[in-house]
Amino acid sequence: MIWAKEETLSREEIEAIQLEKLKKVVSTVYEKVAPYRAKMDEAGIKPEDVKSLNDLKRLPFTTKQDMRDNYPFGLFAVDKSQLARIHASSGTTGKPTVVGYTKKDLETWAECVARLAVAGGAESSDVCQICFGYGMFTGALGLHNGLERIGACIIPSSTGNTEKQIMYMKDYGTTLLVATPSYALRIGEVATQMGLNPKTDLKLKTALVGSELLTEAMRDEMHKLYGDNLTITQNYGMSELIGPGVSGECTELCGMHINEDHFLAEIIDPETGEVLPAGEKGELVVTCLSKEALPLIRYRTRDITRLMYEPCKCGRTTARMENLSGRTDDMLKIRGVNVFPSQIEEVLLKTEEIGPHYEIIVDRKNHSDILTIRVELAPDKMTDDYAELERIRLKLKSALRVMLGLDAVIQLESPNTLKRFEGKAKRVTDNRKGQN
Repeated sequence: MIWAKEETLSREEIEAIQLEKLKKVVSTVYEKVAPYRAKMDEAGIKPEDVKSLNDLKRLPFTTKQDMRDNYPFGLFAVDKSQLARIHASSGTTGKPTVVGYTKKDLETWAECVARLAVAGGAESSDVCQICFGYGMFTGALGLHNGLERIGACIIPSSTGNTEKQIMYMKDYGTTLLVATPSYALRIGEVATQMGLNPKTDLKLKTALVGSELLTEAMRDEMHKLYGDNLTITQNYGMSELIGPGVSGECTELCGMHINEDHFLAEIIDPETGEVLPAGEKGELVVTCLSKEALPLIRYRTRDITRLMYEPCKCGRTTARMENLSGRTDDMLKIRGVNVFPSQIEEVLLKTEEIGPHYEIIVDRKNHSDILTIRVELAPDKMTDDYAELERIRLKLKSALRVMLGLDAVIQLESPNTLKRFEGKAKRVTDNRKGQN
């Protein structure tokens, strides 16, 4: 099923909508948002200079630092009296980034999520359990309102108390789960510990996962727990852009469809800022075409992907994002080598003796970087045989050397040793600051 006609427009029709909206939003921010006006003046570009989509690259970028520098409402294009809702990031590394919505923005947001939910397998008959944290985080209410829009029933269970989550799933007949991939795995793990078989004792048909990277290896782990009949699709967004609702996978699983009538995507070289040709991998930059309260221009997401413009087998014609390779600000430089945590995860989850939970630790001793990876043995592979443990350790060490081009220290742990996460997983600890 395709929710909206805008998902099947021709490339010419999509680009005509984008150009019309781009001209309007650039005029709005120049007139109403002083920091944007200053940036555009410095770049020597006026709203009337935007005559084609090719002129987008002349506009200055917006970054998370711009939002922090103009905290809380300095980048807003409407008066606070026109806001219907305010969300914000956690602000764990500084002041939070604040985002706001007019009433129309909330309608747009729900519509964007509805499209992606339907593309990802959601149906009006679904009973949807939302295991994202409600509050200032945009994920829970974003999915909540979008799924309500298609007519589904919502269980707003939030995060925490995993055994109670499983009780809700059994007693209320949950058919669709909204969670991070790591928490979806945790729910299945706890259900198994409770004596349940997630494949047969739960009624799940669909999982809409997001808020953290879903690798194919992680999707395979979810299928091992819940069975191959579970449809697992991921969706993409960030609070600064709208929340969830920017893009999402359809059930063909060949990239995440972008809501192109609301978001204009580019790929740039993260080092030079130059726009890259279609199909090349780089940093995703997004312009918000429809938002009234916070219409960001050329926002640097720091996410690494590429764009695909050929029509999809599902019938949608919108551009698709390849599943993310990682983030430029997640990248670790270890002994001169660029390492993305997703590369490590891919190796770990393809190793049958290892469970899905891991921790990456980076230290510096004697002016040399040391990469340590803690992993749990799979419950059915637990052994006291030293020779077998050494075989597994060396197998992992060798596979990681091939993937990364450097050696890692492998620490094998017993099952259920490492920390579990109910929200976004924090798997990397970099201790090098202040170390020699």
